[in-house]
Amino acid sequence: MPGLRDVTFLGLILGGCVLVGSQFWWPTAAPQAKQYDTSAYQKLDRQLDELFQAEWSKKKLQSTERADSLLIARRLALGLTGSVPSLEDIRTLERMPDAERVPWYLEQLLADRRTSEYLAERFARAFVGTEDGPFILYRRRRFTNWIADELQKNTPYDVLVRSILTERGLWTDKPSTNFFSVTAQADAKNQPDPVRLAGRVTRAFLGLRLDCAECHNHPFASWKQTDFRGFAAFFGQTHIGFNGLGDGPGEYQIEDKLTKELTPVTPSVPFAQELLPETGERRERLATWVTHPKNPYFARATVNRMWAIIFGTPLVTPIDNLDPEDNPSDRPLNLGDRVLTQLAKEFTTHGYDLHWLIRTIASSRVYQLSSSAEFEITEAHEKAWTVYPLVRLRPEQVSGATLQAASVNTLNAQTHILLRLMKFGQENDFLKRYGDDGNNEFEEHGGTITQRLILMNGQLVTEKIKQNPINASTRIAWMASDNTKAIEAAYLAVLTRRPTTAESEHFLNFMKDNSLNRLQKLEDIYWSLVNSTEFAWGH
Repeated sequence: MPGLRDVTFLGLILGGCVLVGSQFWWPTAAPQAKQYDTSAYQKLDRQLDELFQAEWSKKKLQSTERADSLLIARRLALGLTGSVPSLEDIRTLERMPDAERVPWYLEQLLADRRTSEYLAERFARAFVGTEDGPFILYRRRRFTNWIADELQKNTPYDVLVRSILTERGLWTDKPSTNFFSVTAQADAKNQPDPVRLAGRVTRAFLGLRLDCAECHNHPFASWKQTDFRGFAAFFGQTHIGFNGLGDGPGEYQIEDKLTKELTPVTPSVPFAQELLPETGERRERLATWVTHPKNPYFARATVNRMWAIIFGTPLVTPIDNLDPEDNPSDRPLNLGDRVLTQLAKEFTTHGYDLHWLIRTIASSRVYQLSSSAEFEITEAHEKAWTVYPLVRLRPEQVSGATLQAASVNTLNAQTHILLRLMKFGQENDFLKRYGDDGNNEFEEHGGTITQRLILMNGQLVTEKIKQNPINASTRIAWMASDNTKAIEAAYLAVLTRRPTTAESEHFLNFMKDNSLNRLQKLEDIYWSLVNSTEFAWGH
């Protein structure tokens, strides 16, 4: 009888054969597209389009034409999953009527776990940053996974935020408490830091830099130092103990620099005091105030962040320093402010439904505009959103796009576990080398020479384009019926479009080079496309 070692070895061989064999499926006959709920799109309010059109007409600005459906699908994939559509997805989309492609693909993405996980990471950066935090008291992965679970269920955003602000228990058992435990101070008996919490809450959930008034009155806003201290005092009774995070006796105190005396601070909010409940535990009162439908900042901050995630740039900048809705400076509200106010009201009316918000933004005319035009694009056109903005892809999007482009099949939860583990390791290694934007991910920045070299010569690109049965370049070389089809498939997989006539002719001439075999030629074409400027930008 065969021994355990022999059985294990045989199992590994069979598993590897299944894994490799599953990757030889060639998506020429796309699966039947599942029907989507058309009523969800028929009910969308088109006031957003009207606001933009009124501005364009007033300033006599011409807008670009609608982008190609495949390009819009690429934007959706990058904004919601940090990746690009697979060749498998593209084949499915092209079997559908053009008018149905975008809404169908958006519904597939909203139901896809990849979207929940990607958006969870984007929100987690705003909530707890990218730092590791105290090892014993903080589990960032658990916190991010919890957010992903809530997003997958489409939990109303106000419910999600209230859970974060009021939860009690151990950070391993109650993941949302990691919002507090990440601020534990080693020099304060591992207790949460009220100052950092006040800054995080106001920036992440309200889009306000109240922490700029921590040391003195804000020089450019109405916030006073007393406003910040009063806000921090809501966390003066929040403690970490044997049973995890909880509330108990204690006060947030300020030390007098001269006398060294400690003075307790009474909890207070910087505006809309009438929305704060008079009774109840402090964190619960604060959570009610933060998420109150009449709080002028909560919905605006959420809409602006989701807009930034989907477009790659905020509607109003900076993303964490919004002007008050009532505009106390008396300057006329600009287009971004007006759109933000309108969307925030509708978002509140729809029960803080993030899926509704995503559908509304992604279905808007402005989101589906082309990024190029036959007329001269001026700064006025860009400020009025008459053209889709050009935005450099974030490091995780570059990584995700490279990995997906290297596979003809969609890399999702149905992908073989070995390939998913491989993908996870490759992404982490790439981000360490390429660099991470950290908390300031929506601030404009340029690429570096090092990043370009990593794409040109780095391990990730080298591994994913080389001759390998599971790599798209190899499979295209094997399965495409002719060179024209091979070039077209490579363009679709990498750039989500077909080559122009000039591009096709250029690479057809290249394919005539007898010094290289077909596999080597497709590898070179893939390298060229992955390293193109077009691949590294959202457009």
